[in-house]
Amino acid sequence: MYQGSSPPSPTTLTLPSHTVTAAEETQRKEKRTREKDPKRDKIRKPAEASGGVPAPTAAYLTNSAMPPFQLPYTRQMLIVIDLNGTLLFRPNKRQPTKFVERPYAREFLRYCLEVFYVVIWSSAQPKNVHRMCEQLMTPELRERCVAIWGRDKFDLAPEDYNQRVQCYKRLSKIWEDPIILGSHPCVETGMRWTQANTVLIDDSLEKARSEPFNLIPIPEFTGLKDEPEYVLPQVHDYINECARYADASAYIRTQPFKINPNWQLVAS
Repeated sequence: MYQGSSPPSPTTLTLPSHTVTAAEETQRKEKRTREKDPKRDKIRKPAEASGGVPAPTAAYLTNSAMPPFQLPYTRQMLIVIDLNGTLLFRPNKRQPTKFVERPYAREFLRYCLEVFYVVIWSSAQPKNVHRMCEQLMTPELRERCVAIWGRDKFDLAPEDYNQRVQCYKRLSKIWEDPIILGSHPCVETGMRWTQANTVLIDDSLEKARSEPFNLIPIPEFTGLKDEPEYVLPQVHDYINECARYADASAYIRTQPFKINPNWQLVAS
C-alpha cells in the first residue's frame, strides 16, 4: 500500500463544454427502471429499531460548509466502495459469483488499494459479498482491504434484515470501528478517519443521507453495452483531487463529481 506523501499522477482529464452530474444520471436510470418494471417491490423505509432514516448532524454540516482549502501536498484517504451497481452487476442475486464487471473495475480497485485505504461495504449478504470479492480481487489485494463489510454491518432489526428495506451507510459507524480506526497511518499521533479524509463511492444517493458530501455518486451499472465506459477512470481522477484538499466534504460540496461523456483515457 502506498505510504508516501503524494499518489501517482492521475490520468489527464479534459473538461467538456457540458457535463452531467452522476446524481442526475442515477435519477434518470432509476426512473427508467421504474417504468420498465412497475410491479417490482418498492424499497421501504427501515424500522426505527434499525435506526430509521438518518440525517446529517449539525457538526457535519458546519464542517462541510467551510470553504475548501487546497493543500500543498496530497493526503491519505479512506475509500469506501460499494459492489453491486457500482463495480459490477449481478443479473441473478442468488448467484453472487456470476456478474458483469463495470469497465475498469479491477484496475480501479487495484489503484485504490495500492494508493489509499479501502473498505468494501455492500448491503448484500456477507457470504455473497465475500464471494464477489474473491472473484473480483486476488488474495493479495483482498488482504490489503482494511475491511470487507456486508449486510450484517447495517445494524438492521430482525424484521428488516431479509426484507427489501433501504439501507443507510452511516460513515460514522466506519469511523468508530476499532479495526478501521486503527488503520489510519498516523493513528498513534491521534489522527483519525473523518469526513475530511473519507469518500464513499456508491450508485445510491439515498444510502449516503447521513454524510451526503462524502459521496461520489455514480450511475448504477446494469451491464448494458450502451452505458458510459469511462466512469471509474473519472472517479480515479476525482479521488486524487479530493486528496489535495483539507476537507473532502467541503470540496465535494462545492465541486460535485460530474461525468464527462467525451472523456478519453490517456496513457500515463
